[in-house]
Amino acid sequence: MTEPRAREPRNALVVDDETRIRDVVQYALEREGFRVHGASSVREARAALAQRSFDLVVLDVMLPDGDGLELCKDLRKTLRTPVLFLSARGDEIDRILGLELGGDDYVTKPFSPRELVARVKAVLRRADGPEKEPERKTRLEHGVLAIDLERHEVRVRRDEGPGELVSLTPTELGLLASLLERPGIVLSRHQLMKRAYAYDNLVTERTIDTHVRRVRAKLRPYGIDPIATVHGVGYRAYDPDAPETSAATGARSEP
Repeated sequence: MTEPRAREPRNALVVDDETRIRDVVQYALEREGFRVHGASSVREARAALAQRSFDLVVLDVMLPDGDGLELCKDLRKTLRTPVLFLSARGDEIDRILGLELGGDDYVTKPFSPRELVARVKAVLRRADGPEKEPERKTRLEHGVLAIDLERHEVRVRRDEGPGELVSLTPTELGLLASLLERPGIVLSRHQLMKRAYAYDNLVTERTIDTHVRRVRAKLRPYGIDPIATVHGVGYRAYDPDAPETSAATGARSEP
């Protein structure tokens, strides 16, 4: 009988100019089976990203030769690799900016290695897609939007053909799919945390609002806004089969 093939280790890139921090993160991730590569600057990080593909990037914001936020922004132009910020800048505006520029999570220093690993697992679980559930659809259609959960793709279909691909991070795709699975049904932020995130205690309501804002911004160039804000409650996707046939109806309010 053939033995099952062991899963290849995931590759993680840890970008931080402090050797001690890189060593702590490397030790924590290697204990979980990761193959860890280190970089101490934006230049080294860009070189590493050009040489190989990574399953995860742990990224400091303040680097000696540049800004980790800008690096993440550039990375998002071509890659969907999950990015977890690790920074001493812990103000709310810093965390929100990191998420809005494409980060999937934001951890402040000093940090707990155990919490960091838990957050890494949560980010990668979202990137891997939803757990296989017999009753859960793998393809969703909502007006001109088509979501393929197995391929991690969102497309806008105007005419015949596959449609135009919309670049969403795994977190954004999970949140959008959670709403579109049940059009017309209001989901509280807590419900969205449980459905779209692996650990509901590792995110905040403001994190949900930030990701909704990012999804709206990415769909806006196509004239689409399927998410309606229900003030004081949460969010819902408009029902394309109901009289509310336009995304503009009740769905333009920012969180």
